[in-house]
Amino acid sequence: MDIEQRQAELIDHFVKQASNQKGAALGSVIVEATSHPSLFAFSEILAVPNIAEFEGTENSKYLDMLRLFAHGTWSDYKNNAGHLPQLVPDQVLKLKQLTVLTLAETNKVLPYDELMEELDVTNVRELEDFLINECMYTGIVRGKLDQLRRCFEVQFAAGRDMRPGQLGSMIQTLSNWLTTSDNLLISIQEKIKWADTMNEMDKKHRKDLEEKVEEAKKSLSHKKLHTVSRPTLTAEGTRRSTLNLVE
Repeated sequence: MDIEQRQAELIDHFVKQASNQKGAALGSVIVEATSHPSLFAFSEILAVPNIAEFEGTENSKYLDMLRLFAHGTWSDYKNNAGHLPQLVPDQVLKLKQLTVLTLAETNKVLPYDELMEELDVTNVRELEDFLINECMYTGIVRGKLDQLRRCFEVQFAAGRDMRPGQLGSMIQTLSNWLTTSDNLLISIQEKIKWADTMNEMDKKHRKDLEEKVEEAKKSLSHKKLHTVSRPTLTAEGTRRSTLNLVE
């Protein structure tokens, strides 16, 4: 089973669970979802009406925790730990995995120093083990560890839930890309048109040149034929002409 299908099944499972629970029991569903080793998307769960009802209640910390896993990072948790439930080890691991995905969104070459700081990892060996065993092995990222340059080169990273306000930015990015593509297409079409024009001019030039060559050949052939057909006097004819002049 591929990771996308597994994600879809887990999301459906936890959405149903959340839709049938209230209060502390719903908080437990959120903890279970954010602890699951194969679940990395939470926006559908976050959209469940029962969870939205946590806003402004004593259980709002669970809503904030779910938002953290949907959009935040390990650093965000550390900065707001006093307002959030204490994370269990599986949640800590999950949030650090999600942090790698967030970093990979904007940079495909991740320096080891930055990763160690963001993930609270103290040495390169621990960092590389984490990237291999907890990120690449699980299928959420693919890439190459470059020990010489001390960086992780990202080739693929799973996408995270869309953050509030991110849709507008994404639409603008796609719009800019479309404009650039249109301009590139126009430029290519102009170059193709220019190349076709030059090709036609070259064909015409060759045709004109071939016609001139043929005319020159015909002219030379005609002159040669005219020269060969002129009457010539034999020795006897020359002698008789001379006698006639003398007489």
